[in-house]
Amino acid sequence: MSSRAVVPTYLHFSPLGRLMIQTGALALMVLATVAASAPTSAQQPADWDQGVVLHGPGAVLAERDRIDPMNRSLTERLETVLPRLMKETGLDMWLVLNREYAEDPVYFSLVPQPTFAARRTTMLVFFDGPNGFERLTVNRYPLGEPYEAAWQGRDLEAQWQALGELISEKNPQKIGINVSRHWPVADGLTHGLHQRLTEVLSDELRERLTSAEELVVRWIETRTETELEVFPHVVQLARGVIAEAFSSRVITPGVTTTEDVAWYIRERFTELGLPIWFQPYVNAQRPGLECVEETPFCGSSGVIRPGDVLHTDVGICYLRLCTDTQEMGYVLRLGEENVPAGLEEALTIGNHWQDLLTSSFENGRTGNEILAAARMAADSEGILSSVYTHPLGFFGHAPGPTIGMWDNQGETPVRGDWPLFPMTAYAIEGNVKVPLAEWDGQLVQIKLEQSAVWNGSAVLYLAGRQTDWHVVR
Repeated sequence: MSSRAVVPTYLHFSPLGRLMIQTGALALMVLATVAASAPTSAQQPADWDQGVVLHGPGAVLAERDRIDPMNRSLTERLETVLPRLMKETGLDMWLVLNREYAEDPVYFSLVPQPTFAARRTTMLVFFDGPNGFERLTVNRYPLGEPYEAAWQGRDLEAQWQALGELISEKNPQKIGINVSRHWPVADGLTHGLHQRLTEVLSDELRERLTSAEELVVRWIETRTETELEVFPHVVQLARGVIAEAFSSRVITPGVTTTEDVAWYIRERFTELGLPIWFQPYVNAQRPGLECVEETPFCGSSGVIRPGDVLHTDVGICYLRLCTDTQEMGYVLRLGEENVPAGLEEALTIGNHWQDLLTSSFENGRTGNEILAAARMAADSEGILSSVYTHPLGFFGHAPGPTIGMWDNQGETPVRGDWPLFPMTAYAIEGNVKVPLAEWDGQLVQIKLEQSAVWNGSAVLYLAGRQTDWHVVR
């Protein structure tokens, strides 16, 4: 059975149509037309009943309704994940210091919503001491729960003195600060704040400052059970919009361009209130457009024509979790009823390549080791492939083990040396090139990317993966 995503049928209507559905005015029409209106390229998931809209208007929460689940998830992470990771990385204090307009990259993963900036100078202090784990702020504007204000005032000099006194009072033996040579997400402490921090510490305490990069990477890459309950829905939303875009609802062969489809995807996400983290990309392959082994990416832009192979790359962030998805479509020629057999086989090879990659995942294995194992397995079967898989989570390109890069199929220093930990998510990303008999042996590139989680024993796709073509009829 195909596991291809389908967008909730509710999302196919115009804003006015959706409003009418909410009021019940279109209820009878919806029941009569849902089955016919579902994209022909999409296999309905098991939780769909013919003629009934189960996902309805609540498929995407209103901005106001997102606050509570995000903050409950944050509190859970601060109470369970952070204390454990600080122990594992050997830190008994962690400082996250920020100024408005120059926030630390990790800052927004630590503060409750709605938060749009660090107000003036915002200081977060995490301490694992004899009285338990403490989450403290030294701020002009206290954050409130789940933090306790250790100081509140107006004077900046007094604020820095209060921070120095707090650190001295707690007397931590190892103080983590966000400075890193190799990990951008762990290098958020600005030079000015670093200088100011050292000025309010004694010589002895300054000697205890150390990079918190290991903690930062682990904090950002680790997923909770609660997040993994939400993540599949986020991925399903992204895949559903792709299914809608790669259909006759959007594409008129000979008229619609690849740019038209890319902008449709972007505007669709905007309409749904789903922020993107990069501009959607759409391209086409066809006979006569050169695709050779040495070309990293095959495809071109322009008018979409019958017989074209389509590809898109999209990424959204919702409820703090980011996706990265690439899928393939085909535009039927006049008289064609199905995707050509050669393309069906090429997608099957792409799925098999995914299996070779994910079967190489093992706890403690580095990204470079996983890459080497996956490439060896593909090469042994004569599969022309490229691997560029990366972590997902609070960022689309998140920290964690890099498993190949599109421009480097060898070892990646430092980030490729990071080991695989359980409860981490990945974009299973790469491509295969397959000669097509229908194209007189010309290569077609199958570019796939699906969001998945490594639970410690297996790679599980968060909302299935593409095993059948999207078809534009």
